Amino acid sequence: MKLPRWLGGSIRRMLLVVLVPGMLLVFSAELWLAWRTASEAADAAYDRSLLGAVKSIDSSISTASGGLGVELPYRMLEFFELTANGQVYYRVATEDGLVEIGSSDLPLPPSPLQSGKPQFHEGVYFGEPVRVGSYARELAAPLAGQPGPQRVVIQVAETLEARSDFRRGLVLQSVARDFLLVAVASTLFGLAIAWAMRPLARLRQDVEARPPQDLTPMDSAGVPAEVLPLVGAINHHIGRNREQAEARRRFIDDASHQLRTPLTTLATQVAFAQREEDPAALREVMDNIRQQLDETIRQTNQMLSLAKADSAAPEPELLDAVVLAEDLVRRWWPMAREQGVDLGLHAPMATLPFHGEPGLLKEALSNLLHNAIRHGGTGCHVTLAVGHSEDRVRFSVVDNGPGLPPDELARAGERFFRGRQGPLPGSGLGLAIARTVAQRHGGEMRVSAGPEGRGLEVTMALASAGAPAASAG
Repeated sequence: MKLPRWLGGSIRRMLLVVLVPGMLLVFSAELWLAWRTASEAADAAYDRSLLGAVKSIDSSISTASGGLGVELPYRMLEFFELTANGQVYYRVATEDGLVEIGSSDLPLPPSPLQSGKPQFHEGVYFGEPVRVGSYARELAAPLAGQPGPQRVVIQVAETLEARSDFRRGLVLQSVARDFLLVAVASTLFGLAIAWAMRPLARLRQDVEARPPQDLTPMDSAGVPAEVLPLVGAINHHIGRNREQAEARRRFIDDASHQLRTPLTTLATQVAFAQREEDPAALREVMDNIRQQLDETIRQTNQMLSLAKADSAAPEPELLDAVVLAEDLVRRWWPMAREQGVDLGLHAPMATLPFHGEPGLLKEALSNLLHNAIRHGGTGCHVTLAVGHSEDRVRFSVVDNGPGLPPDELARAGERFFRGRQGPLPGSGLGLAIARTVAQRHGGEMRVSAGPEGRGLEVTMALASAGAPAASAG
């Protein structure tokens, strides 16, 4: 996962950018919850006082005179007004509104009152927000001239200054507490992140302190479990670099070993040609020099191809195995005809798609065809066969030439290995290139005796994306 550019690639900064807004979001939610809790606590406390005032007035109601009489508890109302830190209003009335005492226009409750159950709600009175407590009960005896049971409604209202101050005080206490917690948590987060990043800092120091030639794996002892995959990836990368360094060293050793002898031979032949005065002998020497140069060029190209197959970055393309084989047969048919070799193709009458690197595959198969044509001799039959299975595309070069003894078949494909029966000069790299290319394509190379035990059959089985069934042609 690639970090955004504005984070500067810093894990510490990314953690802080994620954690601090998260804590602020939690802080905001806590602030809202504190406001709700403070509001509910203030309403619960002050509504109990409001209900006490309602009950006190209710206890002062009398109908003994045939009307509705209220002996107001002024001392209680004064005390309640001081407690409420604002204005207090009251209303006592019959439910039908015929008798009404106090502030007649107090906000009515939003829903019908149930006898004996208080109801609290907020409203506006004289342009000020108020909290109103309403209570209804049946009169012991209906008023004079009123039939049936009759209810009386008692309302007491107070302004909200005291409630707001109480609520504000609770919220401010909660904000101060939460701010302190956020500050402490941020400090602890910063310290924890710095402490958790110490293994990465040590890992960086270990990598920077290494000499360039040190390609040993990193020590994973003491590394946190979360960092172990990173150390494993570094060790995997070190291993690949070590393999590439070993391949370069091996290439240099092979090149110096294999080119020293032909170059020395060329120098000797050139020196001999400089001393030769007979034109016929000089021409023979020049022909030998030309042959030696051709063989040296071919050997050099093979070593370069082998080095590319060992270390070059893969560049696969979608190929057709049949088309690839047809191109190779057309390219090598003139040489086969010149050598008196019957070169043929056995391939399906359909396409065989697969992903591969055309340059390396052509080089590998060209080496196999060159070896078969060159060592088969006049009258030899060489066939390039193409086939497939469920997950493999196969290229086979089959000849009926001299082949290899059974004890040498197992070593076929080793670098610079040449059989004892090989009279012609060569580098011993053709089969090694084919094996390396096959492995690079997720496959393998197999070397066995040809049909009926004669000649040689070399098969490159490569990984395929799937090939359709087709008839041979």
